[in-house]
Amino acid sequence: MKSQNFGQLMCKPLAKHIGAEIRNIDLTQKLSCSELQSIHDALVFYQVIFFRDQDISSENHKDLASFFGPVQVHPAYPHVEEYPEICILESTSKKPTLIELWHTDMTFSKTPPLGSILRAWEIPKQGGDTLWASTSAAYDALSKTMKNILEDLVAIHSFSYGFKESINLPGGDEKFKQNILENPPVLHPIVRTHPVTKRKGLFVNKLFTTHIKNMKSNESEMLLNFLYEHMEQEKFSVRFKWQKNSIAFWDNRLTIHRPVNDYFPAYRQLRRITIDGDRPE
Repeated sequence: MKSQNFGQLMCKPLAKHIGAEIRNIDLTQKLSCSELQSIHDALVFYQVIFFRDQDISSENHKDLASFFGPVQVHPAYPHVEEYPEICILESTSKKPTLIELWHTDMTFSKTPPLGSILRAWEIPKQGGDTLWASTSAAYDALSKTMKNILEDLVAIHSFSYGFKESINLPGGDEKFKQNILENPPVLHPIVRTHPVTKRKGLFVNKLFTTHIKNMKSNESEMLLNFLYEHMEQEKFSVRFKWQKNSIAFWDNRLTIHRPVNDYFPAYRQLRRITIDGDRPE
């Protein structure tokens, strides 16, 4: 990916299609409107941006996210005390993380998030990287014929499907009962258009997408598996090695991501705040 700076931000691209590290800004300080706009512009261009050595407070975290839109409370995760918007994502030796698949966050919602800002709180000595991939780069690489096939297709996304491992644990049905009632399956186009850049990207993922509407199950499975394998190619991705106080901010509209859970039984805690998005079109 070509290097492009925004305002005073110095952006170092990390991969061919996605990802850049920003080194010359202090997120613990009150940011000007022009600095926040530059972060926005870098985000939509690089799709995921990274910061190092940012010992931000919960208030800093919330203030940064709030510039981009209303922040939300996740229905399934615990949160920081007095900050219900900031989810605690942790993996312990007794309760390791259950999510390992490539996914776009919360596509079970009618209006999936714009993006998320994830801060490294406690990191294992080894392992625990995260991968992001550009679904717009993946879409661009498809043939014109395949693009035409996908153009009018819609797929079903489900909370219950995405959290089935947790729901199937003892007491899971009762624990997630209200979440399931509040999040019935939804339909989204397989190809969505980014509201700012107007780039098109694939909008299905292994975690939450159950099937394609108006297709037989074997046809749906075959096409989805092709799209997953295509999107998850290394050439469309960037890999980020976490350090304490590192931050990743990704555009959820045209990316998928997955954690690399290779650090068990070590403890890891990340803190995430998620920004409201719009209905995919």
